[in-house]
Amino acid sequence: MKTAFLFPGQGAQSVGMGKDIAEAYPSCGALFAKANEIVGYDLGDICFNGPEEKLNSTTVSQPAIFVLSAAILDIIRAKHPEITPDVTAGLSLGEYSALYAAGAMSFEDGVRLVQKRGNAMQAAADATNGAMVTVLGLDEEKTRQLCKEAAGDGLLSCANFNCPGQIVLSGDVDACQRGAELAEKYGAIKAVVLKVAGAFHTSMMQPAADTLKEALKSCEIAETTGVKVIANIDAEYYNGTAGIRQGLVRQLVEPLLWQKCMEKLLAEGVENFYEIGPGRVLTGLMRRINRKTKVINVSSAGTIEKV
Repeated sequence: MKTAFLFPGQGAQSVGMGKDIAEAYPSCGALFAKANEIVGYDLGDICFNGPEEKLNSTTVSQPAIFVLSAAILDIIRAKHPEITPDVTAGLSLGEYSALYAAGAMSFEDGVRLVQKRGNAMQAAADATNGAMVTVLGLDEEKTRQLCKEAAGDGLLSCANFNCPGQIVLSGDVDACQRGAELAEKYGAIKAVVLKVAGAFHTSMMQPAADTLKEALKSCEIAETTGVKVIANIDAEYYNGTAGIRQGLVRQLVEPLLWQKCMEKLLAEGVENFYEIGPGRVLTGLMRRINRKTKVINVSSAGTIEKV
């Protein structure tokens, strides 16, 4: 039976996340302490106690989710060494956790990279006027038609193909608003403008991609041995360190193919899925991709004990 470890991305955070784990497992608190030295502030305190607006900021939520995901992963490894992945996958930011789990990067480098990534994405968002909107109930063809009509003279494109009937659009604020208003005309169940800093996974994030490319030059990336990592950008397995560096840069400006990633793993015989990290986003998406597939969610002290 093949096993996959899945890791959530930005948006999975919530105030209080990881507090019960840190209280039950000293290794979690120790990992947050190590991360605090790298980021330069008390990341654990923000995760455990808020405030919500600070945790939800792009600059904080990205390292917060990475560190908690790594902490839970390390606890699973210690408690259940028999549970090992054949493949790892992460949604957007979660791909860094997936690479850490596969041995492609160290914890310290992972924290540094996601902090720089979050800061760069926030800076790119501040310099533009972007937004994102989730459209429910449309297939890819109709969603692309919607983008074309709503874009006008601006930018609007498909950014996240999450699961059947859930596609996230990204682009100029006005274009996103028009897209939300026109969605019903194309047969959508509804459209929801997201509370995000900018137009992620579009060309508006090119400055962030350039910054990340430079940051990756000083990061040691290792070949993964025995564990495959599937890439968001093309639903193919990474092959070599150069491909990893390119993939992490490209995912900032290109759409994410999460549904295709999961469909590939299912087609290749993966049967055991573990969502490791805060929230239950990926568990919910899998229900829409393949209702028969069970995902074991590991996001709290209680769920760790149930494993």
